[in-house]
Amino acid sequence: MARTPDGPPPPPTVQRLRLRYTKRGPLRFASHRDLARALERALRRAQVPMAFSAGFSPHPKISYMGAAPTGAASEAEYFEIGLSARCDPEAVRVALDASLPPGIDVLECVEAVEGSGSLADRLDATRWRIDLPGVDTDELVAAVRELLSRDVVTVAKRTKNGLKDIDAREAVVGAEVTEEAGCAILTVVVRQLTPTVRPDDVMAALAVVADLRPPLPPRAVREAQGRLDDSGDVADPFGPDRAVRSSPQEESTPV
Repeated sequence: MARTPDGPPPPPTVQRLRLRYTKRGPLRFASHRDLARALERALRRAQVPMAFSAGFSPHPKISYMGAAPTGAASEAEYFEIGLSARCDPEAVRVALDASLPPGIDVLECVEAVEGSGSLADRLDATRWRIDLPGVDTDELVAAVRELLSRDVVTVAKRTKNGLKDIDAREAVVGAEVTEEAGCAILTVVVRQLTPTVRPDDVMAALAVVADLRPPLPPRAVREAQGRLDDSGDVADPFGPDRAVRSSPQEESTPV
């Protein structure tokens, strides 16, 4: 006969919240695992009533989506939590934000509305800003034009199984070059394919097509995640949850 855990089963999930947070400053060098630990500790400090899985090793019901690579900053990291008691989403945001170190800021918290689809399905593209100090803006414009003119640009990507050739061009939806305070800036929208094409892969593609090799390390910031809209930009992934909410919320427990 199979063993069953002692004691009653954990309380059911009665509410799901979706949150957007940042990864700024020195914390851009933290790994996803380190960030996940910090978030889980902060949820405990903020006394958020987390729902837990059943079994011999219960875990808090947390789902992380599309983490930015180590070394890249982000204004658009997302995760979802299940709660065992209903809470006001803004109260959870404030309490959790106060419990996190500087650099991890909780910007938004919304309730996941039943029937509005999964959050993961809404994150199929990313908009990156890549600051390129020391790169001539005209040279960058020419390199980007060459990249966009190609059908395929093969680069070597380092994966957990070693180097793998991928087509970096396939993921690139569009790119724009600007300049701020003498620094060339590349804004690029990429589809989230498998394997994921990240800023270093885009820079590798520019090196392949135009021998563009920045003299200083590029600084990448994820500005947005979401679905591609008709203009080729990234739509707000929380939009469907906000749109379907037309009736007052049920009574919630303050955090």
